[in-house]
Amino acid sequence: MRYVFGLLAVLGIVLSSLALREHYRTEDSPCHINDVWDCGEVNHSPYASLFGVPVAVIGIAGYFGLGILGMMRAWRVVLVAAVAGLAFSLYLTHVEKDILRVWCIYCVGSLGVITLTTLLALGINLFGGRLKAASATADSVR
Repeated sequence: MRYVFGLLAVLGIVLSSLALREHYRTEDSPCHINDVWDCGEVNHSPYASLFGVPVAVIGIAGYFGLGILGMMRAWRVVLVAAVAGLAFSLYLTHVEKDILRVWCIYCVGSLGVITLTTLLALGINLFGGRLKAASATADSVR
């Protein structure tokens, strides 16, 4: 399972890195699809930075940390960090939907990654011990 978390972390880092590229891009955004989907507009908005740090950098650091914690199997800490990341991502989704009224495909992808990460971490924390016990019981029966 830890490799799944590592893979999700890499995917999150890639999406956040693409959003960071948009943050610093000066020419037209290649993901300007229409008036509803425009990564450039989202990543150049006042909401794209927090205390002067691009939100995408926070995402890169967060996914890196989640990947390390997942590889270490620190499942409780992964859950806490993933819930915090999901809450922040949901806030940013609210900004896109209700304030900017434009969406960034990288941000929506990142929301999917952090949601899946959170659900997997929740499952491991709720059922991980039971799965290990069931596996040990099954092994002893053989």
